Amino acid sequence: MTNKKQKLELTWIGKDEELKLEPRILIEDTTKSYGDPKAENMLIHGDNLLALKSLEQDFAGKIKCIFIDPPYNTGSAFEHYDDNLEHSLWLSLMKPRLEILRQLLTNDGSIWITIDDNECHYLKILCDEIFGRANFVASIIWQHSVQGKNDSKTISLHHNYVLVYSKSENFQIRHLNRQEKDNINYSNQDNDPKGFWRSGDVRSPNLRENLKYNITTPSGKIITPPEFGWRWSREKVTEKINSKEIIFSKDETKIIRKIYLVDQGGRIPESIWFGDDVGTTREANSEMKILFNENVFSTPKPERLLNRIIQISTLPNDFVLDSFLGSGTTSAVAHKLGRKYIGIELGEQVNTLCLPRLKKVVDGTDGLPLSDSLDWRGGSGFKFYELAPSLLQKDSFGNFIIDEKYNANMLATALCKHEGFKYSPDETAYWKHGKSTETDYIFVTTGFVTLEQLDAIHAQMQENESLLICAKSFAPETEHHFSNITIKKIPQMILGKCEFAKNNYDLNIIKVTEEEAEESNEAQDEQ
Repeated sequence: MTNKKQKLELTWIGKDEELKLEPRILIEDTTKSYGDPKAENMLIHGDNLLALKSLEQDFAGKIKCIFIDPPYNTGSAFEHYDDNLEHSLWLSLMKPRLEILRQLLTNDGSIWITIDDNECHYLKILCDEIFGRANFVASIIWQHSVQGKNDSKTISLHHNYVLVYSKSENFQIRHLNRQEKDNINYSNQDNDPKGFWRSGDVRSPNLRENLKYNITTPSGKIITPPEFGWRWSREKVTEKINSKEIIFSKDETKIIRKIYLVDQGGRIPESIWFGDDVGTTREANSEMKILFNENVFSTPKPERLLNRIIQISTLPNDFVLDSFLGSGTTSAVAHKLGRKYIGIELGEQVNTLCLPRLKKVVDGTDGLPLSDSLDWRGGSGFKFYELAPSLLQKDSFGNFIIDEKYNANMLATALCKHEGFKYSPDETAYWKHGKSTETDYIFVTTGFVTLEQLDAIHAQMQENESLLICAKSFAPETEHHFSNITIKKIPQMILGKCEFAKNNYDLNIIKVTEEEAEESNEAQDEQ
């Protein structure tokens, strides 16, 4: 009997299929960028998996909060999303996205995922595997509706989940601001000069023999210790009695500890979020009507829900990312809260909903209640980006060639991304298109590289510098002429590294043969 090392994990057909994603570049559409040109906010149009891959090099470890509202796989036919995906396909859709999203998070960052019962528990196991079970923060119940549905076949559902994971143990939640309803248990019946207070426990939660002692009241009565003893030492209790933080009931049979309102900070977030506090889907639909005069999106989220998530997980100027942007709620709220943001959307609603909505936010004219409560008057801006086409396309003979849409700068940027260099052209040296370290450079050219040109470049290089030249063609004698200069041929140098000319990873159907399906069923029967 073989001793195989096993682990607890969720398996499905297609899980181990490796995707070779092309690291596309992003092209700014200046006709759609809006507001302050120095703003770092980004609105990206394109397949979200390819867009996330394009962000990986520059934003790994820089995103403080990620919120996503992926398709719920409910079997419903939504206008903007195919939400009727088979389970294995849905899991295969989520896994690579979550893996890149984790890479983008700061070490103390967090991800918040809205989901319903159809896939929540599968998603929980998948996130345990990707983020680590120890980094599970909470499964929040969000009351998305408050009115019963009499046409429900069994039980009228009023909630969705928000799964929360952190990147590491360094994640810290911020407290909520206190509201009047949070202070209803505080009063000041004895006119304590320190202000309102409520009663607190004086018993120890754990057994400590040294904390088991009698307490004598002002009139001489003896109060014996509870089962586990008192919360503090005899000296500490005496100090609190003298300072009036601990008092006695009128009959001196009970000890009362005062917890003062003035000493309380914000309120710790709880695992149930009621619609009255964070909004409902009905409220979100009303926001769509205010913005666009009609309900133009099937599954919007209320701004108050995102306001709470962003407020308790980030600070001003932190980056917030949403790769299923939908109607643009996450980016709109992040903008009003002074956070930097990246929103990604594949559908045409990036132009019909997200773009006009964010323009209204910049102008301070969206007219939504959250803007009033935050006293938002507009400002800042965002840049609009299109995901570039695939770098390589097949010609009429089936050979990969560089897409004709790529100009010299685009090609240089793309090759830098493929080879792990940061695109940063040096005006003083035309052959320095980018660098990976302080002394390691890359040069991209569509021209023919001669030995004379190579000699001229080498003469300008410092002794400790190295150079990668990416060229469509070069003289044979240049290939190994200098030990600190490497020459590679385009496009052969990147063929096989990734999938080219593939533009949509959202709705690819996993093809399962009858034999694979039968083997899967047999394996499950044996478990």
